[in-house]
Amino acid sequence: MKPTKNLHELEARLDKLNSSEGLALIADLFPGKATFSTSLGQEDQVITQLIAQGEMDIKIFSLDTGRLFPETLDLVARTESKYDLKIQMYYPNTESVENLVSSNGINGFYDSVENRKSCCFVRKVEPLKRALAGNEVWITGLRAEQSANRSDMKRIEWDEGNQIIKYNPLLDWTFDEMIAYIKENSIPYNPLHDKGFISIGCAPCTRAILPGEDARAGRWWWEESKKECGLHSK
Repeated sequence: MKPTKNLHELEARLDKLNSSEGLALIADLFPGKATFSTSLGQEDQVITQLIAQGEMDIKIFSLDTGRLFPETLDLVARTESKYDLKIQMYYPNTESVENLVSSNGINGFYDSVENRKSCCFVRKVEPLKRALAGNEVWITGLRAEQSANRSDMKRIEWDEGNQIIKYNPLLDWTFDEMIAYIKENSIPYNPLHDKGFISIGCAPCTRAILPGEDARAGRWWWEESKKECGLHSK
């Protein structure tokens, strides 16, 4: 199914707006059909604050893989309380997790890239598809600065794999701009960020980065890959 709106026309309109105005436009054009996936990272916390501040008609969801840091789960509760909103949690299929662990072991993702991607599929990709079902726009916290393979992404694009329009309102934000906004607006964030964890995913697959390392270096650090889990494949 192709997008129902002209993406070129929509992109031109969004290019004239800041992130908050862009989100408001998406909410207005796609009432009840826009959803935001938050991993509770700093970028996502900014978007959650913008949605809450503007009282926008945008649903918010997150994927609980079953292997998240306690600090991440605690942040879900703190965010819901601060902004008086609900973050819908999606979980992996129990039988699929049981089969995965039975086949590859509890930490089999360390053994090969194939095993790791299988784990990501069961715990993240499949639940994401359920979360996106019935929506027309998927809002993400992707920034072009995060990694080389995200630098060529557009502010708004058609996600063929998920058959949905993807909107990246913070695509052009720098890390420093994001941190300044978080401080200025007292946005709650994961305390692990203050310990060198820049990009935070599942606990067994995330480490703090060293000075000078790429922001995504702490994700799946034991392998040579594009440092993606499959959520944002086109």
